[in-house]
Amino acid sequence: MEKETKFTDTVILIDALFMDFVIDDLKKNFERMLNRELHDVELDKLITYISLDADVREGSDEIQVLFIYGENVKQLRHCHPSDLEKELNNTAFRNPLGEFSFFSFQPEGMATIEELYLESLKIVADAKEIDKLIVISFNEEYGEKVNDILNKVDGKEIIQFRMNEPEYRTSYRWEMLAYPIMQALGIKGEELQ
Repeated sequence: MEKETKFTDTVILIDALFMDFVIDDLKKNFERMLNRELHDVELDKLITYISLDADVREGSDEIQVLFIYGENVKQLRHCHPSDLEKELNNTAFRNPLGEFSFFSFQPEGMATIEELYLESLKIVADAKEIDKLIVISFNEEYGEKVNDILNKVDGKEIIQFRMNEPEYRTSYRWEMLAYPIMQALGIKGEELQ
């Protein structure tokens, strides 16, 4: 991700490997628990649910969704669209919240997904035009480094989506990632009672 990139005022930064893992895990477990097949995730709906949980308001204009992915995850297994290179790069959709533009980045050379994600996080955290930053990172792998970066950010609304409560002090808001994914999978609240 180049430092010259022009960002919108709301950016969602996603570790695609982590999101793919969580969707796959929740789908398998809830199918077993509910004793029924769950449909795959329509990615536009999932991104909308995440945005709503992060208090993105109707008419927000433009929202950028940045995927970081590697050789081992070029497709999101249970999402439509799914191909990070062909279908989720330089594409967009519009709904009442605004226009969501998708961009996908893969590490080149010797860099890892973690290194590219952390470098991308630093870039978007420093970008003056961004007011709201929504973060979906692989916390079990490099969460403490993400926390270190986010705790130093001033002047931005930050919402991190994660699967567990933070084990360390945060100066930003966090939300449970499972909830928007469950909604996108078509799991109803009454099924869980």
